[in-house]
Amino acid sequence: MFDDYEIMSTIEMVKNENLDVRAVTMGINLFDCVSHDLSVFKEKIRNKIISHAADLVQVCDTVGEKYGITVVNKRISISPIALVGAPFSSDQMVEIAHELNDIAKQVNIDFIGGFSALVEKGMANGDKSLIAALPRALAETQRVCASVNVATTKAGINMDAVLLMARAIKEAAALTAEDDGIASAKLCVFANIPEDMPFMAGAYLGVGVADAVINVGVSGPGVIKQAIQRNLKDKHLSLGQIAEIIKRTACKVTRVGELIGREVAQNLGIKFGVVDLSLAPTSTVGDSIGEIFQALGLTHIGVPGSTAALAMLNDAVKKGGAFASSHVGGLSGAFIPVSEDLNIAEAAHKGYLTIEKLEAMTCVCSVGLDMVPIPGDITEECLAGIIADEMAIGMINAKTTATRLIPVPGKKAGDKVYFGGLLGEARVMAVPHSDLKDPFVTFGGRIPAPIHSLKN
Repeated sequence: MFDDYEIMSTIEMVKNENLDVRAVTMGINLFDCVSHDLSVFKEKIRNKIISHAADLVQVCDTVGEKYGITVVNKRISISPIALVGAPFSSDQMVEIAHELNDIAKQVNIDFIGGFSALVEKGMANGDKSLIAALPRALAETQRVCASVNVATTKAGINMDAVLLMARAIKEAAALTAEDDGIASAKLCVFANIPEDMPFMAGAYLGVGVADAVINVGVSGPGVIKQAIQRNLKDKHLSLGQIAEIIKRTACKVTRVGELIGREVAQNLGIKFGVVDLSLAPTSTVGDSIGEIFQALGLTHIGVPGSTAALAMLNDAVKKGGAFASSHVGGLSGAFIPVSEDLNIAEAAHKGYLTIEKLEAMTCVCSVGLDMVPIPGDITEECLAGIIADEMAIGMINAKTTATRLIPVPGKKAGDKVYFGGLLGEARVMAVPHSDLKDPFVTFGGRIPAPIHSLKN
């Protein structure tokens, strides 16, 4: 039960501290739409998605107005297209992407995720077709998002897929060169991808999930920052006490998210899935992960102590979420996306946060190298090496990691890029040795799983 103080502090979070529901994502199972006939398949997925999601935006707005809490993004995630669309060629996969984009426009959602493949142990024909289709599919649509899982702790890293993804990322960026390679911003490469995450670009509906489900993502970096500053204002606290403050604040935020998610699900007549408490920033001043680091006494994110601070933050957020709800899922931690957070982008531009330090910090955050603009002339081999390094962090540490890298065509380190909306803006980050063509990533095959993955 909430006491009076908790209720009033939650109202304050909504009113003055940028608390919102970042995303309500409806997951829809498409396995009953499978057909060898492309026209039949497209008709079936259109009918299935619209039958479930026609009222999604309206219901989210109505519930948000009832509680005075904005639902910022309304999204759909679907079964991996590489599976349900397995019979189709790469050109036909592009047609499917166009169909999904049109459906997304019709139901007025922001993004549709699930143009995805799971290839950690190898690639079937549908996987190969989807990966080959990625550059065109993402360049020619506005609302389709894609993810490819190339590694797990139990399977190891599929290095053939890693190299293919590096090529797809570069080609997708080249096809949208006039928009700073924005197609690559809709593509994530994962290790240990969760099945129930509401955040794009990685969201898809796992095969073990209900036919239709509502997952909700709540984000409150501004709330966390204000809680820290408020408590440090009048007294000295130890880091353990600060971690407790973060945990309690995360608990309140999680409860708000579950309240909204459950009511949306009830009004739509489908199951509630999970609440994902991920501290995802926006470009709004005061709604920044980087500002949390400054509230903790660090000059900028990226300076010595940043990895330890992030580890504390991520752990406290997870503990608070787990205490608040029995249905916490997705990622539930802290994102550090470069272009989506003005404070992080500034730290990168000033040299406090390098790509090497960013990679080190991903060992303890919830995602990985997220929304990182890099020089457009980076070689495929170097790009694949960066992806492989990040996948190794996820594999060895049994955690989710990902890359969302944007090799910006025609731009070099220090040049400004602008993606718009929640994707934000930043300067291109320097990548040491980006011209190298070391053959390591071209050997192919699978990097074996670590021995501790065999303990069960």
